[in-house]
Amino acid sequence: MTTSSDAADPIAARMRALLVRAPTALGFVNAGQLEVVSEQFNHLFGHGDETDLCGQPVRSVLVSDLSHASLSERIGAAFAAGRPLDEEIECVRKDGSRFWGRLQATPVHWDVPAGEALWIIEDVTAARQLRMQPTWTAKHDVLTELANRREFERRLAEHVGSRRHEPVSVLWVDVDHFSGVINQMGAEVANHFLYGLGQMLVTKVRATDPVARMEDDHFAVLLPDCDQHYAEIVAEKMRSAIAGYRLRWGLHRTRVKACVGVVQLQPSLETVDAVLGAATLACAEAKAAGGDSVRVFVSTGGFEQLAG
Repeated sequence: MTTSSDAADPIAARMRALLVRAPTALGFVNAGQLEVVSEQFNHLFGHGDETDLCGQPVRSVLVSDLSHASLSERIGAAFAAGRPLDEEIECVRKDGSRFWGRLQATPVHWDVPAGEALWIIEDVTAARQLRMQPTWTAKHDVLTELANRREFERRLAEHVGSRRHEPVSVLWVDVDHFSGVINQMGAEVANHFLYGLGQMLVTKVRATDPVARMEDDHFAVLLPDCDQHYAEIVAEKMRSAIAGYRLRWGLHRTRVKACVGVVQLQPSLETVDAVLGAATLACAEAKAAGGDSVRVFVSTGGFEQLAG
């Protein structure tokens, strides 16, 4: 039912409708108070139809005065530096139970960083517990949460020299001129870029295809049951997706391009190092040709170009 106030202020009406239906826990914070929060935000903190966090102090969802003061300081410093806050914080529900939430906080108006802010919170308790396990940290890159080099090489070794007849391909992805991003925007922004880039790459392959951060701005993809032809298609999709990817991190905006090397496992590549060497050689050939392209390693030791 439309109220008279809704008719007078359609923007406010749309905002209320959005907050009710949004599947994400989000809210607007100003002067230390939760001014308006979504229904999901209330549910996340154990509130429902009879209780509401609107108008409550931010301190009510944090575990202590000290954590509140520390968070306020970190948010202020981040906003003043022109970047949002994105970190995991310990939160408390209405019944006193605790959980870990990933908080993404951004000023509504960047020219008034001390003013109203948008908060988005996601319960990451289970994911955090998983990351704390020694078995997880031994297999994953902490920054991107992708597989690490050791785990990727272990998975690749299962296919090198295998007598199974299914084709297996490997991609090597190298971001072009990434050092410029670091020099221009700093390591923190660059790290967020690498995380976002890694998560985007995962969406371009099957759920069972391992994607790893091998070192710095280099990634690798293992494609079981995938011949060279289809690996080329995947590689081109990745190259195109990277070229179209934009990092928007506070006031920072950047984009990059990348080269991709492709190799299908073959008898002449007898070791993991040989396979990765072939993939990196193909990628290096793409860089030497000007970047933003795909090259395929072939058994004769040459390279085939895939238009990029």
